[in-house]
Amino acid sequence: MRLKIGIPKSLLYYYYKDLWINFFKYLDMEIIESPNTNKEMLKEGEKLVDDETCLSMKIYLGHIVYLKDKCDYILVPRLFSVCKNEEVCTNFNALYDIVNNVVSDIEILNYNVDLTTKDSELLGFLNMGKELGISYIKAYKAYKYAKEKERDIRKSKELTQEANLEKDSIKILLAAHPYNLYDDLIGKQVIRYLNEENITILYSDRIKKERINEECMELSTDIHWTHSKEVVASINYYKDKVDGIILMSSFPCGPDSLSNDLISRKVKNLPILTLMFEDLNSDIGLMTRLESYIDILKQKKEESCE
Repeated sequence: MRLKIGIPKSLLYYYYKDLWINFFKYLDMEIIESPNTNKEMLKEGEKLVDDETCLSMKIYLGHIVYLKDKCDYILVPRLFSVCKNEEVCTNFNALYDIVNNVVSDIEILNYNVDLTTKDSELLGFLNMGKELGISYIKAYKAYKYAKEKERDIRKSKELTQEANLEKDSIKILLAAHPYNLYDDLIGKQVIRYLNEENITILYSDRIKKERINEECMELSTDIHWTHSKEVVASINYYKDKVDGIILMSSFPCGPDSLSNDLISRKVKNLPILTLMFEDLNSDIGLMTRLESYIDILKQKKEESCE
């Protein structure tokens, strides 16, 4: 009987889904993904933590609750350092421990990545394979296969993004962590609105990886958080190529509060709309702000064409 691996469609999913899914598919395991976020999931997550917990973590825990009793294992990695001399969000450091302590009666499948202790991603996947009863050789082949697929998919997204720069329409960079960009209760409603307005959307997570460090350094040499660097680098790279930038964050994200302040001080002469998501009970205020922002961009576009 095939093992069922549960994958919550939140947080790290939006960075590693192609790697995870292709790894488990190669090993002929059944993948159970949670559905797109809905308000019931958010409510379930809110029951498990205090009010000051970040919105994205509440959503993630709701996905964990959904997967409970639907699979043999739920994948919950622990990341600390995925790039040399950098760290990731503290919630990612503690993800395994948070889930293990607030959600009962689940089997967690875990791997560690911490370059400060030489715990590489490859080693993490080999150890995960061992826990599942897979030989090192087979797990290694599965990882290499999945890594190649991940690179191909990212390359395709990067090429599509570069092509979108050539479109003769209003262009907006959506700058946010992928788990906010693509979540149905957060960024997806912004994306749907912009598509209805025929806006060309550029995404901060589709900047070419080789550009990240160089572009980020032009705005700051002190950004320590790996995933914040991607957002900051994309803003520096696209700031002269788009008509506006929408910054999206979930409350109360510490790294975002620092990087958003940096961006507001360093990036001038470009309309920036900052959206902080905390209370998801009403979309009226969000839509009003988006409508006003798009009107400003359209007016500036018309004036530049005169």
